[in-house]
Amino acid sequence: MAPAGPVRPDVMQELFIMKPIRLPLLMLLALGGPAWSFDLTLKNVPAQVYFSPKGGCTEAIVATLGAARQTVLVQAYSFTSAPIAGALKAAHDRGVDVRVVLDRSQRSERYTSATFLQHAGIPTWIDAAHAIAHNKVMVIDGETVITGSFNFTKAAEEHNAENLVVLRDRGLAARYAENWEAHRRHSDPY
Repeated sequence: MAPAGPVRPDVMQELFIMKPIRLPLLMLLALGGPAWSFDLTLKNVPAQVYFSPKGGCTEAIVATLGAARQTVLVQAYSFTSAPIAGALKAAHDRGVDVRVVLDRSQRSERYTSATFLQHAGIPTWIDAAHAIAHNKVMVIDGETVITGSFNFTKAAEEHNAENLVVLRDRGLAARYAENWEAHRRHSDPY
């Protein structure tokens, strides 16, 4: 099979994942702790992949949030993107149950969306139980997962080399929602 050639960063790439994969969730062996992982077979799971800088990651998130009808769960390390914060508020305003868990750094960052979300009436928690709560995840309507290295920031969209994947699979979304709830339980309200 010949290589497909380079992917233009300004063009979304659509994939269908067909092979079993092993997803490491937490690798702590080097620190003497347990390694958590699970086997997950994804068949015919549509996935859109975006790359930054300037590859449409923010636009993809905003568009996906615009289609949300029931729930949006967010875990974020750094969150300063006004368009993404605005899309979460718009979802909240149209009756979507939006809830957010952020890293402890968002308490002291100069520019953060945490205060904006709180003032918009969106329940927001701070996960200070870890050295860094480094997740970049959204679970939408129990069927869509947004994840990747992409922080929800302007810099991630315009300057950084990042990736974002949008997956549509209820089983995968359920696993991420369980993980979100586990982190919310040990987090403090913002």
